[in-house]
This record gives sequence, C-alpha cells and structure tokens, in this order.
Amino acid sequence: MQPHGFAVGQSVELSPGKYDSNVPRGTYTVLRLLPNDGADREYRVRFQQDGHERVVRESQLRSGPAPFFR
Repeated sequence: MQPHGFAVGQSVELSPGKYDSNVPRGTYTVLRLLPNDGADREYRVRFQQDGHERVVRESQLRSGPAPFFR
C-alpha cells in the first residue's frame, strides 16, 4: 500500500469533482489519515472557513498555501 501524500495538520486545497457541486472549494486542514486499500487514499479534512468536516480522496487534493510566520 502506498503511503499518504499529506500529513495531519497540513493545509490542502480541495478541488471537488463534477458530482460534488455542493462542496466548497478552498483551504482545508487534514485531521486524520484514513485506512484504505484502494489506489486513492482518503483523509478526514476540515474546511477552514466554517469548520465543516468531510472525507475526501487524495486525488481531490493538492498542497495548500504555506503557513505564514513572522
């Protein structure tokens, strides 16, 4: 099984599929890596704007903005 491509706490950008029109695009935080024996790993993520959580596939994600430190 392939390792997950994103880590817990990482910010990611979600690009919903054509059948996910009600899922908002934007920045999410990875909360949990989910076990999966398929080729597309799954994650539990939280939308940063409203706190809503959902399960998404790795193919729907890309690296989010880097954290800003002063």
